[in-house]
Amino acid sequence: MGTHPWGVAFDGANIWVTNGSNVTKLRTSDGTVLGTFNVGSQPWGIAFDGANIWVTSYISNNVTKLRASDGTVLGTFSVVAGPLGVAFDGANIWMANYGSAKVTKLRASDGALQDTYAVGGYPCAVAFDGANIWVANSTSSGNVTKLRASDGELQGTYAVGSYPCAVAFDGANIWVANVSDRTVTKLRASDGTLLLGTPVPLGGAPVGLAFDGANIWVTNDTTNSVTKLRASDGALLGTYAVGTEPVGVAFDGANIWVTLYGTGAVRKM
Repeated sequence: MGTHPWGVAFDGANIWVTNGSNVTKLRTSDGTVLGTFNVGSQPWGIAFDGANIWVTSYISNNVTKLRASDGTVLGTFSVVAGPLGVAFDGANIWMANYGSAKVTKLRASDGALQDTYAVGGYPCAVAFDGANIWVANSTSSGNVTKLRASDGELQGTYAVGSYPCAVAFDGANIWVANVSDRTVTKLRASDGTLLLGTPVPLGGAPVGLAFDGANIWVTNDTTNSVTKLRASDGALLGTYAVGTEPVGVAFDGANIWVTLYGTGAVRKM
């Protein structure tokens, strides 16, 4: 594994991880490294579009498209300042541009720019709910923005906790990780209603979220742990020590994968 792994994504057969200067492809069955591929400077977010891997590069202000089968670079596309989180909506790639308070929409087939939309301050993560794009705006007075994926029209802005930096969809609801509050918030995706009354408290600063079909997994950067919450009601099901500075998290259909920023490793659970 490279230095300072952060983002992690599953392509249906393999796990991809962004590192300090490249991306690594691992076989899910045994963790064997299948390849390491160069992208832009400081790769961060990563997403799979059904055939290709997309990687945002924060310093280079671009996103790279790699063929998942062999890592061949299919294109590198410039976006606005500081792209971090990335998501696929079935036809397009969306990026949260931390340095510009905007999100960018690219056509996945060829990387053509579709549009750029204003959101809240310091957007850092995006998720698709089947019809809309949700954006975590990482300010102290944190909120999430909901955009209609077809045309980017604003559907709503909803208050969450302080410095939200991760967002995930569970099939019906949106989950948001709030770093400074050390909480997660659950919103109904249809209308943004807060469902749990108050955010679920966690022990450490939550920075990553993943849904496994029944539960939400949260990486807690400052306590070197991962928390498992029942998605239906937010009940705490367990907290597990994983290693130094867990950040990214993904589900491969059977296992949870966690990137350990502080040790340059990835953990399979």
